[in-house]
Amino acid sequence: MIYIEHLITSFIASTAFGIIFNAPKESLVKCGISGMVGWIVYFALDVNGFGTIFATLMASFLIAVVSQVFAKAYRTPIIIFSVAGIIPLVPGGLAYDAMRNFVENDYGVALSLAAKASMISGAIAVGLVFSEVINQVIRRSSLGPVK
Repeated sequence: MIYIEHLITSFIASTAFGIIFNAPKESLVKCGISGMVGWIVYFALDVNGFGTIFATLMASFLIAVVSQVFAKAYRTPIIIFSVAGIIPLVPGGLAYDAMRNFVENDYGVALSLAAKASMISGAIAVGLVFSEVINQVIRRSSLGPVK
């Protein structure tokens, strides 16, 4: 039951950000699917003890793959699907807590939270870049040798 709740809420969040970012109306459902797929992978890996950073890396990689498939299938820029899909993974609450602890002079906790937020943000970036690199390698290998 908890997985269904996460599927629904992550779909709504990603679709809502698609609306905020003025994504084309026909792509909003696909934006929601992109975020939903990424979030459920993140949630499943995190709950099963793989760690937040690894779960974020795998989820962002999958979001990028799904976004590439949607972009190719519907002839739409990939950024529309990847930005909306990544939104549920962004560690905004963690960054807020880090800043709040800095203001409250609790520097040990603040540095710990800030480091974790930075690592999660880095995992998002690495996952997106890694997916694009693999996509480029596949494209080049299917074109044959370059002369």
